[in-house]
This record gives sequence, structure tokens and C-alpha cells, in this order.
Amino acid sequence: MPQPSAPRKTPGRPPRISREEVIATARRIVDAEGVDRLTMRRLATEIGSTPMALYHHVRNKEELLVLLLDDYAARALHRPELPAQPRERIVAAAAAIHEALAACPWIAEVLTADDLMSTSALWFVEQILDGLVESGLTPERAVHGYRTIWYYTAGEIVVRTTAARRRADDDGPTYRERVFADLDPNELPRLAQVADRWAPLTAENTYLDGLRALIDGLLAAH
Repeated sequence: MPQPSAPRKTPGRPPRISREEVIATARRIVDAEGVDRLTMRRLATEIGSTPMALYHHVRNKEELLVLLLDDYAARALHRPELPAQPRERIVAAAAAIHEALAACPWIAEVLTADDLMSTSALWFVEQILDGLVESGLTPERAVHGYRTIWYYTAGEIVVRTTAARRRADDDGPTYRERVFADLDPNELPRLAQVADRWAPLTAENTYLDGLRALIDGLLAAH
């Protein structure tokens, strides 16, 4: 008697995925390996799906990065209690941005594209602009002032992060240390005076001092 044939296996659909799973997996990749290693194909592989399935949730990598920014801002960017004095409101808002970026420096690298942003973070931008306007700047000059504060903040994070990464990859003397060890004090007397202390001096956290000096300069120019 012939045996019934086994039912044919039909290819199943990829498992259903949620936007939350997409964001969580993308965040894990970026935290571990950096933004450059995040691709739609890599993300699909990590989730166990296909790139086409991801496009039901995000159109492209740029939209994915915006979702990551919003996700991080909602979790880690806390609104501080703001002082009444406009100058100090600017300091408090900028310092809160700096603190959040320092804890997750890849975000600063993404934001340097200058056209990606988290809508959740716009409250902080508003406080800086408002403080600058209340201190006497026109709205147009306040935008310029905010841009200057942002460049200082993002630049400080990116430079420190890149320097720390290079030091971690090479425990020998850096190129700068080798150059500074042979400075001619007759040609470069000020540099020679501090050359052996350059690394610890530049490693000090002087962000707030620089921020206050920057804001004072912006307001004094007005």
C-alpha cells in the first residue's frame, strides 16, 4: 500500500518584527561598534529578518539614525531645573546637552551632519535661544550664538572621544609626545615650557569654564 507523501514545506515568512526591536538592535550595534558599522543589511541579519522587512519600519539609515536620536533623548536627556537668570539658563541647558553626549559620544558624531536632530532635544535649543534673546541678542544673532555654543560642545566631545580611542589603540608615546619631547625652547619657548605637562593639562575637564567664557564673549559683543 503506497505511503502518503509528506506535506511539502513552503517557505515561511520572516518573523514579524516591531519598530522597538529595530531600534533596540540598532542601538546595540552602534554602542558596541560605532555608527559606521550600522547598515540595513547588518541590522536585518542581527534581527533575523530581511532588509525588505525593515523598510516597513524605516525608510533608510538616515531615518533610523533619527529614531535612535529620539530614543536616546527620551531616555537620557533630562530637562534640568532652569535658573531665572538668562545667562545661567544658557549654561544649564548647554551643560545638560554636553553631559548627555559625553555619555554616548557616537551621537555627537551623528549630529555633526548638522541636518539630523532629535525633536525631543529641541526644548534645550529653545532654552538657549531664549536666554540669548533675553540677554539682548536679536533672534538672528541668537541663532548664530547657539551655533557657536553647539560647535564648541560637539567639537569638545568628538575631540576627546577620538583622542581617547587613539590612546586605547596604542599604549606607546603619541606622535605629539615625540614631537614635544624635542621642542626647541629658543624657537617655541611657551610650548617648551609646558610640553611635559601638555597631556594632563589638556585632559582636564574645562568644558564649563570654556562655555561660560564663550557665552560672556557672545553677550559682550552685543
